[in-house]
Amino acid sequence: MSAPLLEVDDLHVWFDLQGGGELHAVQGVGFTLERGERLGLVGESGCGKTTTALAIMGLLPPSASAAGRVLLEGVDVLAGGESTIRPHRWVDVAIVFQGAMNALNPVRTVGSQIIEALELHGVARGAAARRRTGELLESVGIPAARAGRFPHELSGGMRQRVSIALALSLQPRLVVFDEPTTALDVIVQGAVMRTIKDLQREEGFTAVLISHDLGVVLEATDRVLVMYAGEIVEDQPSHALGSGAHMPYTEALLGCYADPRAEEIHLGGIPGTPPDLSRPVMGCPFAPRCKLVEDVCRRVDPPLTPLGSGLAACHVRAREAGPEVPDGQ
Repeated sequence: MSAPLLEVDDLHVWFDLQGGGELHAVQGVGFTLERGERLGLVGESGCGKTTTALAIMGLLPPSASAAGRVLLEGVDVLAGGESTIRPHRWVDVAIVFQGAMNALNPVRTVGSQIIEALELHGVARGAAARRRTGELLESVGIPAARAGRFPHELSGGMRQRVSIALALSLQPRLVVFDEPTTALDVIVQGAVMRTIKDLQREEGFTAVLISHDLGVVLEATDRVLVMYAGEIVEDQPSHALGSGAHMPYTEALLGCYADPRAEEIHLGGIPGTPPDLSRPVMGCPFAPRCKLVEDVCRRVDPPLTPLGSGLAACHVRAREAGPEVPDGQ
């Protein structure tokens, strides 16, 4: 049996804080990703979604340090630091950053930025690179003639499409989309997401979609990972999130989302705030906000265990689904 396309094993990320101390932003994250899969990564702002993606890409800032393994087809691409991840970055694994205006060079035409990537990596040169750039732009719904435009001459939606074309220029096997529809109006959001889904189907790349918008993720993915306080607290097929029991944080997120096609819409909220990750968290990180909290929840961080069609980290749900969970004593 061949190895998964991507395997993340016990990933931790710490940020140095001004004045001393560390913030433990990602805590023991682990998951596998098969070829062609569409994975969603959801959770509140600050839960560790983007940091996890940056760690996988080897793009963490100098203030951060990481531990754990990131295996690309069985090879640990982070084992040797920059020297082992650089050959894979953009070639095998690419990322579309949140906020395309900041991701593109404002003083160069969008076409020249794609051409540069093609030429630097030896994919195409000269006329062939210009022709391929036009093809890439047209694949994301932008006329090839717009290659001569500067980023500020394009709308937000078109700039985001250019970023997608740039990410796909070297035909990576895995593409991470980090909040690709942030700051776009709802109609443009829908158009950009349709473009991503069409490209994934046509090109066959594996996709990770990071978003706090659960509705967008459910419509565009096969499987969803829910993150809270730097941990994965649920791993379920997308179709399974609409019914059955879930980890209480997942249920709270679902309560904040409503189907816009429904005749009546009732939106909930999640009281309280996430824990301070600059300090050790005792027990389940969601316990202070959880309606189902029990004594064991405050003392023992629950592991991911089978629930429904996937996995969830919850003492209460695990007990309801199967044998009694030890209380940690």
